[in-house]
Amino acid sequence: MLLLAGGGGLLSFNTGFAWWIAITMVVFILLMSKYAVPPIMKALEERESKIKDSLESAEKALAKAEQISKDNEKALREAEVKAQQIRKEAAEEAELIRSERIKKAKEEADQLIEQARTSIEQEKKQALVELREEVAKLAVKSASIIIDSELDTEKNNKLVDSFLSDLPKN
Repeated sequence: MLLLAGGGGLLSFNTGFAWWIAITMVVFILLMSKYAVPPIMKALEERESKIKDSLESAEKALAKAEQISKDNEKALREAEVKAQQIRKEAAEEAELIRSERIKKAKEEADQLIEQARTSIEQEKKQALVELREEVAKLAVKSASIIIDSELDTEKNNKLVDSFLSDLPKN
C-alpha cells in the first residue's frame, strides 16, 4: 500500500511530466523526420539501388557465363566430332596407303618372278646350246677318232674319189 499512498512511487502519475514528455517526443519526431530520416532514407535507397544493380550485373554475368559454358560445350562437341572425322580419315588413308603398298609389292614380286622365269628360260636355252655344241664337239671328236682308226690313206682316197664321182650325178 505504500506504493499507492506516497508521492514518488512506481505507479504514481504526474500529468505535467507527461505533457513535457509528449512535447519533447513530438519535437524529437519532427526534428528526426526533418533532419535525420531523409539522409537515412537516402542512404537506404542508395544501398538498395546498389544492391539491385549488383544483382542485375550478377544475373547478367551468370547468364553470360552460362552462354559461354554452352558455347564451350558446343565447341567441345564439334571438336570431338572433328577429331573423330580426322581419325576416320587417317585410318582410311592409312588403309589406302597399305593396300597400295601391298599392290605395289605384289606387282614387284610378280615382276621379279617373271624376270627370274625369263632368266631361267634364257639360261636353259644357253645350257641347251652349250650342250648341243659340246655333244657336237664330242660327236665330231668321236667320229674323227673312229674315222682315224678305221680309215687309212688308201681308204680315204677311195672315199674322196667315190664322193667326187658321185657329184656329177647329182
